Amino acid sequence: MFKLFASLRKEFLLLVNDKTGLALMFLMPLLLVFIITIIQDSAYKMVNENQIPILIVNRDQGGEGEHLIRVLRESGLFKIEKGTSLERDALKSELLSSGKMIALFIPPAFTAGLESNAESVSNILMDDLGLEYDAAKSDSLPMPTLSFFNDPVLQENYSYSVMGIVQSYMSVIENSLMIDRMYSRMDIGAKSEKLKQKMLSSRVRIEQVIASDSQATAVPNSTQHNVPAWTIFAMFFMVTSLGSNIVKERVSGSFLRLKTMPTSFMLVMFSKMGVYVIVAIMQVALTFSMGIWILPQLGLPQLTIPGNFPAFAAVVFLSSMSAVSYALMIGTIARTEEQANGFGAISIIIFGAIGGILVPTFVMPGFMQFASNFSPLHWCLEGFYVLFLKGGSWYQLRYVIAFLGVFILICQLSTYFRLKLEKII
Repeated sequence: MFKLFASLRKEFLLLVNDKTGLALMFLMPLLLVFIITIIQDSAYKMVNENQIPILIVNRDQGGEGEHLIRVLRESGLFKIEKGTSLERDALKSELLSSGKMIALFIPPAFTAGLESNAESVSNILMDDLGLEYDAAKSDSLPMPTLSFFNDPVLQENYSYSVMGIVQSYMSVIENSLMIDRMYSRMDIGAKSEKLKQKMLSSRVRIEQVIASDSQATAVPNSTQHNVPAWTIFAMFFMVTSLGSNIVKERVSGSFLRLKTMPTSFMLVMFSKMGVYVIVAIMQVALTFSMGIWILPQLGLPQLTIPGNFPAFAAVVFLSSMSAVSYALMIGTIARTEEQANGFGAISIIIFGAIGGILVPTFVMPGFMQFASNFSPLHWCLEGFYVLFLKGGSWYQLRYVIAFLGVFILICQLSTYFRLKLEKII
């Protein structure tokens, strides 16, 4: 027992004296979670929660332009700002100079064009039905064109989504005009309201269902992604501390001196693993506590701990063991501290990039999604995703447990055979 205590004390003193390593392991994840969660939460809210800010210039000489603005405002999706004094050609410079992202220009002949089109459609329907009507002569006007302006930095899919929303409300206005015009042709214009209300109320409803086995699944948000993701990233970055310590002990001959002592060298390695697994668990406790208590004070979503606590503890332990095992392997393979720090840090960044830490894997091309399966950070993150977003069970975690178990075994065997090759054990 004394040998174990002495070995753990040695590893603890080495860790405490590594100020840079401690900063990377504890301060870095807090800063990453804090900064990136705030940034991404704004993007989440812009798409999912906040009203879409839009500048509308209405030059329409009829009433349908104001009708469109009223419908868009009543939808609750848009925060509308009017700019009646602006010309169409001035909207580009207005967007670029004012910091606005989206603008809509309604042309002068907007109402006239819609009414002309409604007139033409109602005439065709009356002719096809063989009904008589008073065909008033009027000039046929082309369908009006709305001009949609967007800042070039705005993502294309977001712009298309906004245009799709505007188009859907335009369809309601066009259909309403055509019904009014056709009923007017049949001299029963007062009865058109009933049909319009029926058409609006008879739309097919779309029910959103989150694919999860849990009835209490947390809604995906910036906190649920960033807190686990950057905690994992920081876990694996312990390679700069643990890896360099192992290289230092190998190069300085400390490993050989330890062999002369009346103890097992494997006890020394287990002590290293034990200390750094505890460090990794402390990282989880620190960053997750920040997500539970501090981030909500800043107006960010609160982190919700999954209900399946044993599975949560298993994922945390496997992630910790994966990070520690990888750091041990790098420390035994590298010949110098510079190699351990350089290769270890770069490899973790690469694993994070292809593993979904920096960019979600579903937006990657197919070959990169395949490559992500070889990143331990991907499977650690997948384990937290299963727990946080899918109400995960042990069955859903089977692939996560299998891959991380194999990864830990490979790293441990590589460490053992490398030390065996150098005759350290």
